[in-house]
Amino acid sequence: MGIKTNEFAPLKNVKVKDGFWSKYEDIAKNVIIPYQWEALNDRVPDTAPSHAIENFRIAAGEAEGEFHGFVFQDSDVAKWLEAVAYRLTIAPDENLEKTADDVIDLIGRAQREDGYLDTYYLLKEKGKEFTNLLDCHEMYVAGHMAEAAVAYFEATGKRKLLDIICKFIDLIATRVGKEEGKIHGYSGHPEIELALVRVYKATGERKYLDFCEYLVNERGTEPNFFQQELESRNFINMWGGTDKKADTVYCQAHKPLREQKEAAGHSVRAGYLYTGAAHLAVETGDKELFDTCETLWDNATQKQMYVTGGFGSQVHGEAFSFDYQLPNDLSYTETCAAISFLFFAQKMLMCDVDSKYSDVMERILYNGSISGMALDGKHFFYTNPLETWDEQNKRVPAFRHNKIKRPGWFGCACCPPNLARMITSLGNYIYSTGDNTIYTHLYIGSDAKVKVGDWSVTISQKSSMPWEGKSEFTLSGGSYTFAVRVPFWADKFNLSVNGKAVEYEVKKGYAYIKGDWKDGDKVTVDMPLEVKMIEANPFVRADSGKVAICRGPVVYCLESKDNGDRLSSIRLVGEADFRCEKDEELFPNSVSIYAKALKKKAWETNDLYKAFTASFDEIEIKLIPYAFWGNRDDNREMAVWVRY
Repeated sequence: MGIKTNEFAPLKNVKVKDGFWSKYEDIAKNVIIPYQWEALNDRVPDTAPSHAIENFRIAAGEAEGEFHGFVFQDSDVAKWLEAVAYRLTIAPDENLEKTADDVIDLIGRAQREDGYLDTYYLLKEKGKEFTNLLDCHEMYVAGHMAEAAVAYFEATGKRKLLDIICKFIDLIATRVGKEEGKIHGYSGHPEIELALVRVYKATGERKYLDFCEYLVNERGTEPNFFQQELESRNFINMWGGTDKKADTVYCQAHKPLREQKEAAGHSVRAGYLYTGAAHLAVETGDKELFDTCETLWDNATQKQMYVTGGFGSQVHGEAFSFDYQLPNDLSYTETCAAISFLFFAQKMLMCDVDSKYSDVMERILYNGSISGMALDGKHFFYTNPLETWDEQNKRVPAFRHNKIKRPGWFGCACCPPNLARMITSLGNYIYSTGDNTIYTHLYIGSDAKVKVGDWSVTISQKSSMPWEGKSEFTLSGGSYTFAVRVPFWADKFNLSVNGKAVEYEVKKGYAYIKGDWKDGDKVTVDMPLEVKMIEANPFVRADSGKVAICRGPVVYCLESKDNGDRLSSIRLVGEADFRCEKDEELFPNSVSIYAKALKKKAWETNDLYKAFTASFDEIEIKLIPYAFWGNRDDNREMAVWVRY
């Protein structure tokens, strides 16, 4: 059953020991998870109240008050629990586990006897459950709770949260489905789809996979459910206004998924839906559905993705716009959107080991995801622009969604816990096995135990990425093939075994080495990191005449902190002589890039326009990794793309 070619090593079998990512794991353990727990309990000064835990206390009858927050407020608790589960998988922590157990007990006490579990409806809209699947996130919340439940069960062996959420999903399935008398609908915000496959894998109960299949296949069919639902509410939306027509593109329901050719609508919803559909295809062997996912992947990554691995170019709807429309200073590029496509990439790799998926996975990890968090672990971007000017952001409404500095916790806090669960689950994305082959998708220092064919193999990877392009793997004995990714950015790729060059076959961006391995054999990958000027497709108007500076997988940017104001006046000329220097101001072992450039001189007159003169100052510019921008004071501008 299924069309998968390989399975990813479970998190419990992989320990990250990496100069770059272990730092982030430490931040997650010591800062992010504790800080977010305080935020969920409204104990962080000068930040928007979350009320998320308090909502559950009120629903459980243990506190008085009213529901506060967004309709999806419960999901913040779920994502925090999921991050905790991954943290416990990596390293047991009795106190943290006790805190999580207490939260799970509270959730259980808040659950209604029939299984219903959503504090928005338990407290604010009693009796209106399942009347607004378009706008109100019941199934989205259930999905995040389910992901947390599976993760916690796998980490601790405790089923309580899994049993709680299965009871809720079972209730949903009695109300929503293809059978007569049920609501022939689906969630406005996809999420439960990918969660249902995880519940199926954890419980072995086929009904959860079948429910996922219904939700994926029903979406966008005619007559359109969301339009019918809107009409049944006399066209009144959740905000009390009226809509004569449901925005079905926004939630990927404008046509059946199998007929969709372009990534469209809210970018996070798209990423979650595509992830669920891809995983469903993996488990059911639905080749047609996988082909659909591949078509959507190719469109999103080849025509609608930012060089940083960001998705969603417009603030209206936090959405995709159209092919090649990728503005830099207006971009939305929500942190959650990048993370959702990381999930999507992993599921696609289970069907097809192709570096077009893992290359993007790497791009997202080192750039457009972690840019959403300050290096102190306590401040976060919701959006991740590729160019920003503080004065413009403050004074022009169209740009107000972008910030020059990351705020602390905020009301719609979906991104911070998403980052926490991504960082703590990183080990789940590095290795997979299938067809007597071990695949290495990411160059991240780690120790792993995998099963390949008849062999139990240990892998120890030492990596100097992303600052140097060398990784060494120490393997245990056995007869198997070892495959490593040849990154798209690697012009030179040197592979050796025990210090000697070896023959290998490259297929879809992976180098395959067949061998009868002995304990202690070492595979060394050496990919010299070169600074490159990257240009965008000429159809990307926003980047015409500009270049982005990259070194290996890392995208760089200019900040006014280093280069003065008017970054748009800077231009590179000819074959820029780039110089790389170790720079630990922001991050251990970080590398900054320097280059000679020209900067248009400021005028000595107050003329608004005058005849052109080639008047430039010769300057030296400094570029820092995009992921680290916005971490210093006295910064007013940032830009990824530089005039050339």
